[in-house]
Amino acid sequence: MSFREESDDSKDLKKPFLHTGSWYRMGSRQSSMMGSSQVIRESSISVVACVLIVALGPIQFGFTSGYSSPTQTAITAELGLTVSEYSLFGSLSNVGAMVGAIASGQIAEYIGRKGSLMIAAIPNIIGWLAISFAKVPVYIAEIAPQNLRGGLGSVNQLSVTIGIMLAYLLGLFVNWRVLAVLGILPCLILIPGLFFIPESPRWLAKMGMTEEFEASLQVLRGFDTDISIEVNEVKRSVASTGRRATVRFGDLKHRRYWFPLMVGIGLLILQQLSGVNGVLFYSSTIFNSAGITSSNVATFGLGLVQVIATGVATWLVDKTGRRILLIVSSTGMSVSLLVVAVSFFIKDSISNDSTLYSILSIIAVVGVVGMVIAFSLGMGPIPWLIMSEILPVNIKSLAGSTATLANWLFAWIVTLTANIMLNWSSGGTFTIYMVMCIVAVAFVSLYVPETKGRTLEEIQWSFR
Repeated sequence: MSFREESDDSKDLKKPFLHTGSWYRMGSRQSSMMGSSQVIRESSISVVACVLIVALGPIQFGFTSGYSSPTQTAITAELGLTVSEYSLFGSLSNVGAMVGAIASGQIAEYIGRKGSLMIAAIPNIIGWLAISFAKVPVYIAEIAPQNLRGGLGSVNQLSVTIGIMLAYLLGLFVNWRVLAVLGILPCLILIPGLFFIPESPRWLAKMGMTEEFEASLQVLRGFDTDISIEVNEVKRSVASTGRRATVRFGDLKHRRYWFPLMVGIGLLILQQLSGVNGVLFYSSTIFNSAGITSSNVATFGLGLVQVIATGVATWLVDKTGRRILLIVSSTGMSVSLLVVAVSFFIKDSISNDSTLYSILSIIAVVGVVGMVIAFSLGMGPIPWLIMSEILPVNIKSLAGSTATLANWLFAWIVTLTANIMLNWSSGGTFTIYMVMCIVAVAFVSLYVPETKGRTLEEIQWSFR
């Protein structure tokens, strides 16, 4: 059955939640547009503009992730929480992300990528929970041209780090209640912005909406660009997988399904087992343990370093490739965590007043900063990017939700236990994280394919 024939029987399918038949469909057929539409029509910045709008979601999530660090002292004092109780509080955002991950795949499948982002934004404004922005990297991967997909896909993690840094910065000046209110601002901007960007062309093609699919792709590539080759590639991919094909558990025995799913889940689990969320959520506590008096200021500095390093990764990923950055990143994290672990082990056995103690405190902080830099260069942005690239289109929603659920499950475990483990033994905690990073080096070396310079259709065909 041809793509066109498939589209003829698609009337029973739901239209996108945010209807795409608006300004950009008109723009592809008319010689002039008014206002901002004219600017987009005459330029090649459409994809970047779309990415910047949806990036507000990860910024908000990053703000949530960074909230726990600058507020721990004030919240525990004002509400009388123990370390265990605050650890439970700090891990709740990950529980919310798990709830969102369960539903996000099917939501994105039936109402579109934009619609799922809208649905995800509303609970944030109400209460910060029941949210997973897992479809942001999927949307970016599906709209980005091949030569920019790595860099634009990494914007998701860059936005998260910006959100974390903003939480650290604002936490220096406002109390924890005001900081919580400020967390809703990115989503308040995101919701109206979603009405001005096109739906994912690949999702529209899968739904049989041929006219909308071609119009969306045209505006994303520029109205003077010949999109015929890409249109045919997407049509062939959709026709080969079958828009309504249902993947059963028995089908997972085929390599084209189990291998990319295994790679995606493995990377996202190892990303969390590296302990990065424990470091970021409770960085003030770690700096206090290292003997740093202005721990909140040091935490903001850490957030700033993370933003810069992630920005470098965003620039590098389409030049060096995904796989090499993952190996360099996980190796760098292993070395940094070893330095931190040894520093804390020695500090525990010497006097607090000694010169060596002060030196080791500085070394521990340098190790933590090195760990965050190494994470930001690869293990932070790239697992989400690779997951959005390698999952076959007909299992992307279900498999993506499964991988995301696994990621946030382990994120919850790490954030729940990090504070308690740090009280038990800082050196022992960082040793455990180091071992997980070594496992990540081996996993990437053995199983993760290079996706740089390949279309999404080429990547998926390679698993057959």
